[in-house]
Amino acid sequence: MGKVAAKMKVMPQSPEVDLDALQDRLEGALPEGTKINGFEREDVAFGLVALTPTVIVPDDSGGTDAVEEAFANVDGVESVSIESTGRL
Repeated sequence: MGKVAAKMKVMPQSPEVDLDALQDRLEGALPEGTKINGFEREDVAFGLVALTPTVIVPDDSGGTDAVEEAFANVDGVESVSIESTGRL
């Protein structure tokens, strides 16, 4: 079974959300068998900054669904979307 790298965009609920703490909470919410291969930050607008982690997931049914759901339930997250995916 292969692996997939997915670049995700995680939007915080407001510009006041501590991005370092949010990053730690996202790492703690990862489903078993997945890992984060780095974070970037992207300026959005009006002081809002999105986190863009690259997540490595197994290439099986469901793909990134479990990660998206886990990230969406993290305190301080407004939305989660997939920016791009590719096989490793």
